[in-house]
Amino acid sequence: MFDIGWSEMAIIAVVTLVVLGPKELPHALKTFSHWMRAARKLGSEFQSGVNEIVRDAELDDAKRELQKLSKHSISDKIEKAIDPSGDLKKAINAPIEETKSALSQTESTPASVPAASVADLPPFPGASQPSLTPPVAPVEVIPANADPLPADQQKSDKSISA
Repeated sequence: MFDIGWSEMAIIAVVTLVVLGPKELPHALKTFSHWMRAARKLGSEFQSGVNEIVRDAELDDAKRELQKLSKHSISDKIEKAIDPSGDLKKAINAPIEETKSALSQTESTPASVPAASVADLPPFPGASQPSLTPPVAPVEVIPANADPLPADQQKSDKSISA
């Protein structure tokens, strides 16, 4: 934008030195740097304000998009694609509603049904009496201080190791 080379900067420095003089030059440079810092700070505040406005606008757009998605959910779209007339939904919900109404009627009037006992159950085919426990195979109990190998295998192991 501004094309200032070394030769132009030297001319500006000489003119400033002649106009202000060597005694006032440090004070003038200090004042100039103070105003430059203030201008940069003002520019950065303006830029951050613009960035915040843009970010808020983007967040508002994203919020509106999410609200649209929540209003028109994917499941509604799938349901409309599969069952546009709603006949399948009615056919599925009808037995459920009938069951709910039947249950509510039976809950309001208690039934006097006797509880069934094990003796009332019919016997299994081929069994004389019903059994509640399954058959168990006999288990051999080995004492804790017994050797894990039989005596004939222990002798063969000792002969091999000797």
